[in-house]
Amino acid sequence: MLVRDIMTEKLSAAFAPARLEVIDESHRHEGHAGARPGGQTHFRVRIVAEAFRGRSRLDRHRLINQALAAEIAGGVHALAIEAAAPGEGK
Repeated sequence: MLVRDIMTEKLSAAFAPARLEVIDESHRHEGHAGARPGGQTHFRVRIVAEAFRGRSRLDRHRLINQALAAEIAGGVHALAIEAAAPGEGK
């Protein structure tokens, strides 16, 4: 299973998002630190979920990093996060 798919499943289970995109951007980082042949090292997460309402940006990132701890420890080199609550315009 692709890392992107695993991340999507975990984030869906943890946050029941209204919107979720997990984008593999590894191709944009070929030749840079952390890049591996075959990719699956650099990701962008765009997520809108009620779980983020009233939480700071730092808290939102911590929650996502906790949900994806195994993937981060297992080879995800970079994770860009855009997290919002419904109605925040992201």
